[in-house]
Amino acid sequence: MNLDDIKQALLDSYERDGGINHLDGVNLPTQDSVQQLASDYMHLIFPGFFEATGLAKHDVPALVGDLLHRVETRLRTEIEKSLRFAKVADPAARARQLTMATLDKLPGLRQIIKTDVDAAFEGDPAAGSIEEIILAYPCVLSISLQRFAHVLYTLGVPLLPRMLTEYGHERTGSDLHPGATIGSHFFIDHGTGVVVGETSVLGSHVKLYQGVALIARSTSGGQALKGQKRHPSLEDRVTVYASTTIMGGDTIIGAGSTIGGNVFVTQSVPKRSLVLMQEQSLKVLAKDQHARSDPHDWTI
Repeated sequence: MNLDDIKQALLDSYERDGGINHLDGVNLPTQDSVQQLASDYMHLIFPGFFEATGLAKHDVPALVGDLLHRVETRLRTEIEKSLRFAKVADPAARARQLTMATLDKLPGLRQIIKTDVDAAFEGDPAAGSIEEIILAYPCVLSISLQRFAHVLYTLGVPLLPRMLTEYGHERTGSDLHPGATIGSHFFIDHGTGVVVGETSVLGSHVKLYQGVALIARSTSGGQALKGQKRHPSLEDRVTVYASTTIMGGDTIIGAGSTIGGNVFVTQSVPKRSLVLMQEQSLKVLAKDQHARSDPHDWTI
């Protein structure tokens, strides 16, 4: 085949294999624009860390003003595109409202993101400084973007929240759905292969290692399960070690528990439990004598 033949074959494919074409439709958010939005947002959250030159304190107001203008313009544009795709009435006016509602959350986002940075520093003896955490730890980007996207998600913005978190996923290997509810002081150590599903609920001071997956059961229900609680909940001060999978919307990991590595958990465990894989069975041990009414160890 020559180039003309290939061109015609592609044109025929566009006619024949519909569903992955977007022709004569509304203008969709673009990946380049979303990535620039993510970059400008990170500069707002961490002033002085990602600039090409040093940032003096007296220059901060001008920088923030410029960044806010850029973020507002880009965010409003991409929200409006998303709303037009979803056929929302008066998308331009609604986009303006949603943009300001989102930007209003930025100071609060900085406050909780600081707890994430603190948790990473306190939780990793290999960390040399807070600066190293912010500049070099992938969890800072993935968690910061998830928190921003979660605001958009809760406001009902389609498309854009997932595009933001997928940019973080692409950069860090951590797949954090914008729908997940995540408490303060969240730390993902190493980050590669971590999955936190849409309806996951995480308390404060939760720590996940690489390869941890908080997932839903795979059923034939598919889209019929949309909106239901499908992913597990982790209460406060839970640590989950590497390559562990926790599954199911009714699975609750009690506060203060530790889940060992390479474990597959499909049912709830009490507070202050230690869950380990021993001799091909899952062993749940009480961390103290008050954690469970039954003093004996048990397996599931």
